Amino acid sequence: MDNPFKGEHLLPGHLGQFFTILAFGSSLFAAISYYFATTNPGDTSWKRLGRIGIYVNAISVVGIGACLYYIIINHLFEYYYAWEHSSRALPTHYIISSFWDGQEGSFWLWNFWQAVLSCVLVRKAKSWESPVMAVIALSQAILATMLIGVEILGGRIGTSPFILLREAIDLKQSAPIFATNPALYHNYLTYIKDGNGMNPLLQNYWMVIHPPTLFLGFASMVVPFAYAIAGLWTKRYTEWIKPALSYSLFAMMVLGTGIIMGAFWAYESLSFGGFWAWDPVENASIIPWLVLVGAVHVMIVYKNTKHSYITATILTLTSFILVLYASFLTRSGILGETSVHSFVDAGIFWHLVVDVVVFLILTIVLLAIRWKELPRTTKDEETYSREFWMFVGSIFLCLSCFHLVVVSSIPVWNAIFGTKLAPPSDPVKHYNIVQASFAVVITLLTGFTQFLKYKKTDNVKFFISTLVYLVVAALITLPVIYLTGANKLQFVFILIMVGAIYSVLANGKVLIDAFKGKFKLAGSAVAHIGFGLIMVGALISAGTSKVISENTTGQDFGADFVKVKNNPRENIILYKNTPVVMGKYTVTYIGDSIAVPNHYFKVNYKVVDAAGKVTEEFLLKPNAQANAKMGLISSPDTKHYLFSDLYTHVNMSNAIAVGEGTEAAGHDEADDDKKYDAPIPYEVAVGDTIRFRDGYVVLKSIGKVDKVQDIALTDKDVAISAKLQVNANGKTYDAEPIYMIRSNNAFDFARKVEDAGLKLRFTKVLPQKGKVEITLYQQPESAKKWIVMRAIQFPDINFLWSGTIIMVIGILLSIFRRNKELKTV
Repeated sequence: MDNPFKGEHLLPGHLGQFFTILAFGSSLFAAISYYFATTNPGDTSWKRLGRIGIYVNAISVVGIGACLYYIIINHLFEYYYAWEHSSRALPTHYIISSFWDGQEGSFWLWNFWQAVLSCVLVRKAKSWESPVMAVIALSQAILATMLIGVEILGGRIGTSPFILLREAIDLKQSAPIFATNPALYHNYLTYIKDGNGMNPLLQNYWMVIHPPTLFLGFASMVVPFAYAIAGLWTKRYTEWIKPALSYSLFAMMVLGTGIIMGAFWAYESLSFGGFWAWDPVENASIIPWLVLVGAVHVMIVYKNTKHSYITATILTLTSFILVLYASFLTRSGILGETSVHSFVDAGIFWHLVVDVVVFLILTIVLLAIRWKELPRTTKDEETYSREFWMFVGSIFLCLSCFHLVVVSSIPVWNAIFGTKLAPPSDPVKHYNIVQASFAVVITLLTGFTQFLKYKKTDNVKFFISTLVYLVVAALITLPVIYLTGANKLQFVFILIMVGAIYSVLANGKVLIDAFKGKFKLAGSAVAHIGFGLIMVGALISAGTSKVISENTTGQDFGADFVKVKNNPRENIILYKNTPVVMGKYTVTYIGDSIAVPNHYFKVNYKVVDAAGKVTEEFLLKPNAQANAKMGLISSPDTKHYLFSDLYTHVNMSNAIAVGEGTEAAGHDEADDDKKYDAPIPYEVAVGDTIRFRDGYVVLKSIGKVDKVQDIALTDKDVAISAKLQVNANGKTYDAEPIYMIRSNNAFDFARKVEDAGLKLRFTKVLPQKGKVEITLYQQPESAKKWIVMRAIQFPDINFLWSGTIIMVIGILLSIFRRNKELKTV
């Protein structure tokens, strides 16, 4: 049957939907096959069928992605997903990131990484393949249902990325002309010129790599969970920890990296002035990571001492359940009033609940069934043993996570119990103080556990070593906090600083020992050093950041500005080409440029010494978009120094809608002329000067031209130009207005110098006087472009970013060590 809707490309959508159904069916088939392979270990045919299901699922998931990418890259706006999340104006790298801009794309990304890990595990899991893959295939099947998008019994299962625009939106209701004219309705695509485009806040290069990294971390969390479930299921209670440890470290490394990438994106793209805002969605990403970090440390404890098996198992299982719960928080719409980052409710609320409940029930039932059989250690850990304090540290990580879960889930408690609990009125202060208390303990533990041995430690030697290093850390902390200004921080944050420096010193000692031959200790030492530097960088940069754009004029920018931006005293107004002193800098708003859809504001920074010499000069280009839905969306630009960052963003401007550049204008531009003061004609000869408010214009020469705009000149036409040099606000510009005679009629072609607020016309030739007439149009003072700008100095933030890299390297070293241990078993 022919499609009555003209111009629709239905094949990629039909093919994508086919792959979606196939992905669900193949993963469910794999889960069932691996289930029977586990319960019937002697029958290898079930395992072969399971592998076929896994490979078909991987092909299907790639097929879904290929179809969706084809739709987006070819701007097939008949598909709602492409219309809602992309546009023709987006550059290719943002076209790619628009792929995961919506719920469906991010679910696909999660599905894709699990498919990749599944293929790896089919080859690497060996004797664990059947039970582990049964769990992961079940997870794949549930993830696939998130993309099916079918209505069953009045409810919807998933949201399809291949739904058509006319199916997602009632076009007849939104545009009544379609309701009265079927021909127009069937030709609706001719009226869809472009898509909505991406959220301006997501148009940053970090969003090309941050979501794939974050979702690889989320996907990786299922692997240690699957091993723990497999151990309970097959009664191989303790054997799963060794193979799961490497995957746990990998998940911890990748998810942690993804979280820090998100912090960097927030720092570079958002205008709240920092890298972490304790938003519920930010919390949702770190919650499972904290528990996994605790789980990894307790797994290491069990591997070395046979203590804390049950804790290791429960924490490993809980970490993945919290991934699913985090997905529920961010995708169900329940955080809509408490977070600006969460997705709106797409009708999958209960679907997400079921996802959490399925794996929660699986976990609880298996633990309950096997509880009496689980290995227990009758002998308590020694107080002066490494395993005891690693266990304590893991408990504190879990308490930190518990606090985040409870407070971030306030909307959930209100929905369940019908209460009206309010989140903290100042969430940043609340989270900072509470989490700082846990951070003090964690940083100290990552330090002094390095002086402990497994099973038992010499008490005297331990106390002497740890006390010496603690004193040295305190002595180092004193000049650090005074030199950086961190002495103004609350006492609990100073304690964290002591703990972080102590951790760096203690783990530095271990690293030195590693270079002497104990290389297996290097991974944990490097990771802990990185963590310590992260804490140092975060404390100094966030705690001592200083707003240098201090508004001392008393000028405010309106009630709406106060409501959105909160503090006018932290914002200064810059008029174009008018220098303003801001701290040690002299800043000047010198112009704009447009790279659709972004409007860039050029802000020149200079440092001038007492003798008037410029010792430093650079240009920052914060940008903004005038978004129909979200108003003015600003993204900062940053000057990176070795020991600090200068962060600048624009909060208001009267230039956002103004076109830029030099353009021609003829006599028919009466409306454009109204933008300027009354024109003033000047009779000038070559070398003469025309004075205006902000400078002067010099007529340099008069010359014949061979071409005017796109007009082809004949032998009978005469066209001459006036070469003008405009000097305004210490800068020089060239302009060349043109005077033309054709068929005894005179025409002139004006030139604008936007940075000087001028339009110049060559209006007459006066041969008797040896002069020409130049008419000058000048914008009124009130029309002068301006921006309202905020600038913040972040000292020593590079400790945070470098600490992240060091921590990742440390975890990688630990992964290599654990893999090597597996090969020797």
